[in-house]
Amino acid sequence: MKRLSAAEIATAVSGELYGVDPETKLSAGVVTDSREVGPGDIYVARRGESFDGIEFAAAAVEAGAALIIGESVPTLDDATLPTVLVSDATEALGQLAKCNIESLREAGEITVIAITGSVGKTTVKDLAADLLAGEDETVWPPNSYNNEVGVPLTALRAGETTRFLVLEMGARSIGNLAYLTSLVRPDIAVELAVGTAHSGVFGSIENTARAKAELVESLTAGSVAILNADDSRVAGMREVLSPDVSTLWFSQRESLPEWVADEDSVVRGTGVTTDASGHATFSLNLPGEEPQDVRLALIGEHHVGNALASAAIAHACGVGMKSIVTTLSTSSAASRWRMELIDSPSGVTVLNDAYNANPESMRASLKTLASMGRGDEESRPRRTFAVLGEMLELGDESISAHSDIGELVVRLNITRTIVVGDGAKPIFNAANLEGSWGNEAAWVPTAAEARDLLNAELAPGDIVLFKSSRDAGLRYLGDEIAGVSGGQ
Repeated sequence: MKRLSAAEIATAVSGELYGVDPETKLSAGVVTDSREVGPGDIYVARRGESFDGIEFAAAAVEAGAALIIGESVPTLDDATLPTVLVSDATEALGQLAKCNIESLREAGEITVIAITGSVGKTTVKDLAADLLAGEDETVWPPNSYNNEVGVPLTALRAGETTRFLVLEMGARSIGNLAYLTSLVRPDIAVELAVGTAHSGVFGSIENTARAKAELVESLTAGSVAILNADDSRVAGMREVLSPDVSTLWFSQRESLPEWVADEDSVVRGTGVTTDASGHATFSLNLPGEEPQDVRLALIGEHHVGNALASAAIAHACGVGMKSIVTTLSTSSAASRWRMELIDSPSGVTVLNDAYNANPESMRASLKTLASMGRGDEESRPRRTFAVLGEMLELGDESISAHSDIGELVVRLNITRTIVVGDGAKPIFNAANLEGSWGNEAAWVPTAAEARDLLNAELAPGDIVLFKSSRDAGLRYLGDEIAGVSGGQ
C-alpha cells in the first residue's frame, strides 16, 4: 500500500479517528483475518455471518496492528485502540483500495488488468502474472480472490514500485462487476467466456452475459478490451464499448469470425494438437510478429484459449514474442486443484481438477483424460478413471447438464466412471442409458466409498481424474489418492 497518514485513511473511508495521531504514517499490509496480522498492518474488522471481526481487534493490536478499521471502537485494559470508526467495514475496505490505486496512478505508472469469465479466470490470472512479472514488479492475488473482499485486498498489496496489478473479478449477481470496477478501474479488461457456470444464480445465460459485460463497460479512453472472438456472447460485448477503447481479440479458429474485421487486432492459436501427456502444441500468432510454436506446460487442450488470453494481455503490455513463448512453455498450474497433475508413489497418475466445475470445464477435463489414455507413438494406452461429483449452481439445467456428462464419458470410452453424491447421480443414470457396459460406471453416495473403490481397482499406470465443484470435496480425495498433503 502507498504510504498514507491515519487522517488520509480516515478521509478515504469516510471514518472518524480514535486513539491515534492523525499524522501517523502507515504503509504496511491490510488484512481482514486477525491471525494474519503483522507489525504495522491495518486490520479491517469485518462483520461476518457468524462472527464480528471487532471481537479480535485487541488480539490484532497485540500481534502488531497499527490501526483498526471497524464498526465500533474497541478497547484494551480501558485504553482506546487506534481505530477508524466506519459504518460498514467491508465498504471501507473497498474505499481504501480505491484510494490506494488512485494515489498510485497520480504518483507513477501502474497498469491494472482485470479478468472475468465463466471459466479460466484463475488460470489466466496466474499465466498473465508469470508473463508480466518477468518485465517489472507485478502484484496478483493468491487463489481466487475475486470478490468484494479479495479484489480490494489484492489492490492494497500494490505499492509505489508496482508496475502491473493483475486482478481476477467474479460476479455472483448483476452489479457485482460494476461495483468492483468502481473501486479499481481497469486499464485492460479481459472477457474469457460466457458459460453456464452459476446460471442457477443469474437465472439465464443472457443474464450471465449482462453481468460479465459490466467489466468492459467500465473502460475509459485509452483502455484496452481483450475479447474472446470464439464466444459470440463475448463478441457481442463490443457493442457496449466506448468508441475510444481499443479492442484486442484472441481466437483459436483457423478462419476468423465475421466480427473480427482487422487481423492485426487478434492473437491467434492455430494448428492445435495434443500429445498423450495432455500437453497442447499450437502456432502462436501475435500482431506484427512471425508465428512461433508453443508447447504448453499446462495440461489440457482447453488451456490453449487461456494461453491466448494471457498472451494478449502480455502483448498489450509490451511483452515480446520470445518472452511470451518461453513463459507459456514453462508455466505450470500455480493454483491448487486446477488440472494439477501428480504421479503418486503407487504409480497412478492423478489429474486433480476438483476446485470448481461447470459443464464446459467438465467436458474439457474429460476430453483431456481420454486423450492421455489413448497413448501415441511414444506412450502406451492407459486405463482411465473419472471420479465425478456434482456441478453446483446450475439451477433448472442441473439434471440435463449432468446427464450430458454421463453420455460424454461413454462416448469418450472412459474405462471407469465413479459418480459421487446424490446431486451428480444423473451422470451415472445417463451413462447407463447411453450404453455403459458392466461395471464401467458406478454410483456411490460418499467420497469415502469412492476411495474404497479406487483403492481396490487402481493399478500402476492408470490415470484418474477428480472433477467436481469445490463443495463436493473431491479435491481432498484426489490428494489422498495422489499421496500428497491437502490444502485449504
